[in-house]
Amino acid sequence: MILITFLAGATSVFPILLYKFSWQYFPWLNFFRYTQAFSDDYIGFSRFITVPLSVIITFIIVGIIEETMKNFAVRVADEEDDFKNIDDVIQFSIIAALGFSFTENIMYFYNIWIHQGGQNILAPFIFRSIFSSFAHVMFSGIFGYFYGLACFAKPILKEELKTRKLDSFFELLYKWRIKDTDVLFRKINIAKGLVIAAGLHAIYNVFLELNWTFILIPYLVAGFIYINHLFDLKQNHKQYDMLESREVAS
Repeated sequence: MILITFLAGATSVFPILLYKFSWQYFPWLNFFRYTQAFSDDYIGFSRFITVPLSVIITFIIVGIIEETMKNFAVRVADEEDDFKNIDDVIQFSIIAALGFSFTENIMYFYNIWIHQGGQNILAPFIFRSIFSSFAHVMFSGIFGYFYGLACFAKPILKEELKTRKLDSFFELLYKWRIKDTDVLFRKINIAKGLVIAAGLHAIYNVFLELNWTFILIPYLVAGFIYINHLFDLKQNHKQYDMLESREVAS
């Protein structure tokens, strides 16, 4: 299953490449063209730092696409419902991210080798092998946590209702007797995980765009600490009854 997950993550790059290739014949499919309409609008983080809105929108879209494909790789690997707890989902999300990063880095290095020569590959090799690979691990690990909540929505909700740990939003829904609350729980957690992962991905790319490489180390260290925190949560180690419904809403 580890090998399948890694390979699924590695091959999940190719649908993105196919999508980019289709722009040659169907340019209207290139939604990045539409972001150029915002190239004259700027977001200011201070008096001295401004970023074109088109760049931010583009990076958010890139984050959504890449995080969705990595999550799809995890779903492919879990066809037999092998996940037993949330920790499993986080770990295999990280494995899928490593596969995705592996293929992406090879293609990036190959492109440098062809267009700039082998003498210019060392610095990008070190940077991407350390920073970019770990960034993918961080984004997917966090998404994996929320996807894990979605995978075990029914038993988690049942437990939270018993212990009265349900957050106010779902408590309100429960009082209103809204049907399929567990389905809503799945959808909201998947959406939440995707938004957070894509948002962090976009922030990382903005740092690169601004050439703020000095801030990448504390940024990734903070992500490492948070991932470790998720692994340490007792709830994430709990084994859930596999007879419970594991259908995950898309």
